[in-house]
Amino acid sequence: MRIDLNADLGESFGRWQLGDDEVLLPLVTSANIACGFHAGDPATLVRTCAAAAASGVRIGAQVSYRDLAGFGRRFIDVSPTDLYADVLYQIGALDGIARSVGSRVSYVKPHGALYNTVVQHEEQAAAVVRAVAAAGNHLPLLGLPGSALLTAAANAGLRPVPEAFADRAYTPEGTLVSRALPAAVLTDPETVADRALRMACDHEVVAVDGSVLEVHAESLCLHGDSPGAVTMARRVREALDAAGVQIAPFIGHE
Repeated sequence: MRIDLNADLGESFGRWQLGDDEVLLPLVTSANIACGFHAGDPATLVRTCAAAAASGVRIGAQVSYRDLAGFGRRFIDVSPTDLYADVLYQIGALDGIARSVGSRVSYVKPHGALYNTVVQHEEQAAAVVRAVAAAGNHLPLLGLPGSALLTAAANAGLRPVPEAFADRAYTPEGTLVSRALPAAVLTDPETVADRALRMACDHEVVAVDGSVLEVHAESLCLHGDSPGAVTMARRVREALDAAGVQIAPFIGHE
């Protein structure tokens, strides 16, 4: 058994600090680093990329709608042409920073509202995939299993990487419960660790209605901005290690 652990990092902005990136980095194998559109000023991104490189953690571009005020969690009815340009710009900017510290962008993951939109919105999903393909290096794309994004990525010859969320509630349809609803984000470390273990070993998760869903994920996400994110990440690693699960980057990222 093998699983990648990814976390959202680099989301501070100026004097506004979010998360504890330097402590969280050694606990994960992939860092979804903000690209300045939903969070992360240039200095923050340089520091985060440098810390990821020093920790041997690979860097992923966490692309978003242009929505600093809403932290990228508001849907924007952007045209596919503009979304393509925005995503391509974000990948290029972060890759330039990553290369300056001896690393590079190794994959792409949409953030927030964009992530949830491209589960079903085929035009926006196609725009994201087109931008990733144009960025070069055949970058893998992380997304929800069965999403329009991963389907489009596979059709374009890119590497689709299905992921699951140990700290998010699931609907019976296999999508994430809206953050506008109560209990959408899980914060109890034991609950999150148990869910991560079940996802990695049994390939399943319990939805909010009690139904059991199949989840075949190659990467597990832990949100760096959640309360107690570091404690949860430690408990997840402890649980996976105790079960003999190998924690390592997903295959095919080079």
